[in-house]
Amino acid sequence: MLHSLPLAIKVEALEKRFDKVHAVRGLDFEARQGTILGLLGGNGAGKTTTIGMLLGLVRPTVGKIELLGVDVQTNRPLVQHLINFESPYVDMPLRLTVRQNLTVYGKLYGVVDLKARIAELAGILDLTHLLERPTGKLSAGQKTRVSLAKALVNSPRLLLLDEPTASLDPDTADWVRGHLEQYCREGGATMLLASHNMGEVDRLCDDVLMMKEGLIVDRGAPETLKKRYGRASMEEVFLDVARGTGVHARETTDE
Repeated sequence: MLHSLPLAIKVEALEKRFDKVHAVRGLDFEARQGTILGLLGGNGAGKTTTIGMLLGLVRPTVGKIELLGVDVQTNRPLVQHLINFESPYVDMPLRLTVRQNLTVYGKLYGVVDLKARIAELAGILDLTHLLERPTGKLSAGQKTRVSLAKALVNSPRLLLLDEPTASLDPDTADWVRGHLEQYCREGGATMLLASHNMGEVDRLCDDVLMMKEGLIVDRGAPETLKKRYGRASMEEVFLDVARGTGVHARETTDE
């Protein structure tokens, strides 16, 4: 049934070179609307560069990117307002209050009835009591929730997430995962999730891309990958791929 849905992401022959460094090499992948695609790999695998190219922050050396049916290398303004990004490692202006930050980003996206949208997100993400506090005075977990509010302020159709539950306690992280899953499933939004939390990947992702040294070395649903590697968890699959110790990983490398 998922295969009948329109494509939200289509990447073909995508590469990025930084001088002598070949950061991303020949990526081909798709994600259909209303699905969650995991992007996994160790440090230096090319995940951040890939997300940067999807966002338009990094110019591909070669290749094609279509988001929500639009070639974003030539027509990004047509869909930019339908896309958003979240990473707890990218700070918002620290002197501004939470409300001021959300107002700035909401206006950049042209959000209608922005005051009500901020109030709604503050209620959902338990930020109401923090709205007038400077963002720089928040804890790491509070900043993560504010970053998620920023990412959802425009009700995006495509959401790119980099470690969305980092610095959150287990209970809050579980709640955030539930909200993201509900947002995707009920609203038909698509998410690309880069995460080192394998439990999070197992719970949320319909499909997973395994990256190593700029290449996609394997892909499949979490249950499919666990069976393929003969492992009980995605963490074990991740370690097999990262270390090149799994049977399938060795076969892929030999090819």
